[in-house]
Amino acid sequence: MATGEIPVARDYPPDVHVLDIDGREILLVGTAHVSRESADLVRRVIETERPDAVCVELDRQRYQALSERRRFAELDLKQVIRNRQLAPLIANLVLAAYQRKLGGALGVVPGTELLEATRTADRLGIPVALCDRDVRVTLRRVWGSLSFWKQAVLLSTLGASLFERPQLDEATLRRLREQDVLTELMRELSLAMPGLVETLIHERDLYLAHKILGTPGDRLVVVVGAGHVAGIRAALEAGARVDLEAIEAVPPVSRVFKLIGWGVPALIVLALAYIGVAKGAHAAGENLWLFVVATGTPVTIGALLSFAHPAVIVAAFPTAPFTSLSPVIGAGHVLAFLQAYFRPPLVSDFDTLAEDVGSLRRWWQSRLLRILLVFLLTTLGGLIGTWVGGVQIVSNLP
Repeated sequence: MATGEIPVARDYPPDVHVLDIDGREILLVGTAHVSRESADLVRRVIETERPDAVCVELDRQRYQALSERRRFAELDLKQVIRNRQLAPLIANLVLAAYQRKLGGALGVVPGTELLEATRTADRLGIPVALCDRDVRVTLRRVWGSLSFWKQAVLLSTLGASLFERPQLDEATLRRLREQDVLTELMRELSLAMPGLVETLIHERDLYLAHKILGTPGDRLVVVVGAGHVAGIRAALEAGARVDLEAIEAVPPVSRVFKLIGWGVPALIVLALAYIGVAKGAHAAGENLWLFVVATGTPVTIGALLSFAHPAVIVAAFPTAPFTSLSPVIGAGHVLAFLQAYFRPPLVSDFDTLAEDVGSLRRWWQSRLLRILLVFLLTTLGGLIGTWVGGVQIVSNLP
């Protein structure tokens, strides 16, 4: 396969790489997702080149959210809770809110340059190829690739980033791209969380390259984030063809998590049964009530601290012991679902998400964030209660 960068006299900045891939000309444009300058550059390249097709780093869901300005507003939150995907959703919301906050400092909506690419192509009658992997698959693969500890570290890191107040301008963004700081950041992250970067960056580089190579046309303009340029270029030049099914599959729950999920409830139930046999039904009943109080109290406190709907607070105590003994669903999911049912989020909650997430006070005022708060605090309460109650029951074994 003949590959390489075509030496041309086009007046483009270093962000534009003109590649010869097996006789096809591919202009790979690296952008910052919160940069007005990137949006202007993308429009200029497409208008100048008039390619056979324009490839963008978007999947269908993200494209519709950007083009129709729906973002998360049409998210079926109850379905997310049913599928036990609240934790990945929180990570997604935090990432999106932080990126939007960066864009807000520049007066730019994140993804403006990607949307500008699709609009310019549509105006000129040029086909658009959405080449990215479904964002929901990416998030689930990221979450599934991390250990419980890494998941906690990721969420805490993202949470801490919300309260930073970045001071960025176009000159800073341009310097970041020229110095390839994004690639260096990915390298540093890979040392701490290899699963995160492998899924977010490397897998998507291969996926994007595969889709780009499969796009019809001899001349293509490809618009992607700057952090993907090096990986996509290497994959294109290698003629990367990947097994899409393999990198679209969601990893199963690890055996360790399954063992803990089923083992802890089984241990508690067996301990109660043994106490009943050895000490009698009265002793078993006392220990069962101890477990109910140990689990119900912190979960109820979590519901109170989150200012949950009164019905959710009432449901917290009886829900806790049953969910603590269930490896299928936790108290946080049940109570978050009830909160979403009794007090569903407003459209305005989605519109102000970027600002709300960065304010502790708004976590209690926004209906959307309060649902997530109910999930987080009652889940934490359930973990504490199960540990305390389980240890106490085991210590009472004869």
